[in-house]
Amino acid sequence: MSKIPLAIGIDFGGTSVKTGVVRGCEIIDQAPPIATQEFDSPDDLIRSMVRAVEDLRSRHSDLSCVGIGMPGFVDFEKGLVLNLTNVRGWENVELKKQLEEQIKLPVFAENDANCMAFAEWKLGAGRGYEHLVCVSLGTGVGGGVISHGQMIRGARFAAGEIGQTSIDYQGRRGHYGNLGALEDYIGNKEIARDALSAYRSAGIFKDEEDCTPAALSEAARHGDEIAIGCWNSLGRMLATSVMNACWLLNPEAIVIGGGVARAGELIFNPLREHLLRQLSGPFKEQLAILPAEFGHEAGTIGAAAIALEKISE
Repeated sequence: MSKIPLAIGIDFGGTSVKTGVVRGCEIIDQAPPIATQEFDSPDDLIRSMVRAVEDLRSRHSDLSCVGIGMPGFVDFEKGLVLNLTNVRGWENVELKKQLEEQIKLPVFAENDANCMAFAEWKLGAGRGYEHLVCVSLGTGVGGGVISHGQMIRGARFAAGEIGQTSIDYQGRRGHYGNLGALEDYIGNKEIARDALSAYRSAGIFKDEEDCTPAALSEAARHGDEIAIGCWNSLGRMLATSVMNACWLLNPEAIVIGGGVARAGELIFNPLREHLLRQLSGPFKEQLAILPAEFGHEAGTIGAAAIALEKISE
């Protein structure tokens, strides 16, 4: 029996950078998280990432490569971070080059939602599918697309951004100037803001912490009609973007993950209802709508899996 190779997976988030040793679909060791916002420059944060890798390497000498998931636009072939919207100073950063020079291992940088999609496709809920759309619901909304058994990255490595697709051509103006972007309705902060508004309209005054996705899930499960209505609305909005993806890509399966998806059937039931009502024939026949298998570890596992695949080519 061949030994499963080890790789480093790094999940770079706006709050923290998590670094782990990955074997298959398991994280077997982790370095302490790095607080992203404590660093004034990419160079300083990269040096801290190097120290985290070297810490793990001191306990695992047979590491073969490093994969990194980044919350922004990344030139996958060059390992160049083009832009991060939630971390200052990260524009045109040669992440691959800098890390490889310091740690002497192959390094691959990828968009974080693509890492989640890759993990689910190769190791999780999307195993066995050749045509797959993955959606990650959290602070923002990310996505990844697999077609004909290949990750679709697009002409400039930016494909799959389902969170920036519009659900209202006269809607809220997004970060990039686009109107009605899904992310501006079902990101964590937007969910809380709209729930607060819904409660106020009913003459009920809540604190923001009472309107987080986790709090709304709890309230809905205890019969709170406003919370139930919020989840129905969220499922309907998500269905609009997923519907567009289905008509465009004709996938076999939709995998939904991220923190907001922990609401389970509160969001999956209205999603299925409104999605399938708007599809026909080959677009909905045998279409699977699946919860993601990996939770907060998906980015780390997927980044490592992408790196291992690249070095084996």
